[in-house]
Amino acid sequence: MTELGNLLTAMVTPFDKDLQVDYDRAAQLAAKLVEEGNDGLVVTGTTGESPTLTTEEKLQLYRVVKDAVPRATIIAGTGSNDHAHTVELTRAASQTDVDGIMLVGPYYNKPSQEGFYQHFSQAAAATDLPVIVYNVPGRTGKNIEASTVIRLAENVPNIVAVKEASGDITQISQICAGTPDDFLVYSGDDGMTLPLLAVGGVGIISVVAHVVARDMAEMISAFHARDTQRAWEIHHKLLPIFDAAFLPSGNPACIKRALQICGFDCGGLRLPLVEASGTDTEKIRQVCQDLGLI
Repeated sequence: MTELGNLLTAMVTPFDKDLQVDYDRAAQLAAKLVEEGNDGLVVTGTTGESPTLTTEEKLQLYRVVKDAVPRATIIAGTGSNDHAHTVELTRAASQTDVDGIMLVGPYYNKPSQEGFYQHFSQAAAATDLPVIVYNVPGRTGKNIEASTVIRLAENVPNIVAVKEASGDITQISQICAGTPDDFLVYSGDDGMTLPLLAVGGVGIISVVAHVVARDMAEMISAFHARDTQRAWEIHHKLLPIFDAAFLPSGNPACIKRALQICGFDCGGLRLPLVEASGTDTEKIRQVCQDLGLI
């Protein structure tokens, strides 16, 4: 297992019936996820509905989750498209007991590659904790190129990893080849985990591990143990849940519905997100049933 872990889940944020953060449920969810095989958790990432959480809600979630699973790696998602706020939240999160920071590429702004470099390097300077850069151009509108990630890895000592959700296996290969040996490359797309491992990545910051953590952990372990046949078998088995987590209702609506179907309700979603549609719910239910999760 790498220093940060090979399997981390981007944890949903549980809400009560009034859509207030349910901190007790968050602690219970964290304990469940770690018990089922996650090495760590990313708290207040996109799957955690970070754009609709206040600063104080985020900081309290970091404290609650770390208290619930003190031996697990807890990564605080502190990135946004506001550089000053990103720096401020990164500093504040670093005063909690989290183990690392994740910084998403600024969304909507569409910065240049130099803008990405300056944003990440200056935000990383606000903390002594290890930092994961998160590239998800499908949500942010702009790709962080391999050359920029390599430059950050070479010049910013505490930028130690990237979460890659570009879907571009050539770009991911270039990052794996061009960064130092101890730089960690994670998939940001469950279905790309096995291909990413094959080109030099270490694991996944997952969505589906909310419900299939044991399978995901076994797949990664099998690959690292050179049991590629077993890794392929698990990857093929999980293809339906990879799809079901990203139906038209989107993420995190689909995975929150899967959790509910599997008996661990985490409440609704804050607007502009809405709950999974009836059509998507039935598809998710069927997949969960076929996988023996219910």
